[in-house]
Amino acid sequence: MIFKRETDSRETPDDSIDAAVARFADAVDAVRSRTSGPLITAARALVYGLVILTAAVGVVVLVAIAAIRALDIAVPGDVWSAHLIAGGAFGGAGALAWSKRRPRAARRT
Repeated sequence: MIFKRETDSRETPDDSIDAAVARFADAVDAVRSRTSGPLITAARALVYGLVILTAAVGVVVLVAIAAIRALDIAVPGDVWSAHLIAGGAFGGAGALAWSKRRPRAARRT
């Protein structure tokens, strides 16, 4: 037997249950978006950051290898001369970075 719902202006018990369930679902969605939303964003940022960092380290290593190989081809002599030039360049960059650092006492303030 098929039951038909009466359509009148009064609220039936089924409508109040549907409204309560909708309000509960909205509350659960609001709580979930405030709690797990930022955690998911932070986890994604961490994972993407680690992937980018790993790729960047690989690129830097490969560029350094390519630069030393190019120096070995360009500079006359054995491979030690290319290593000497690369060592001087990296040493100079390190010395420049070391000279730009702040003293330990200035870092604490």
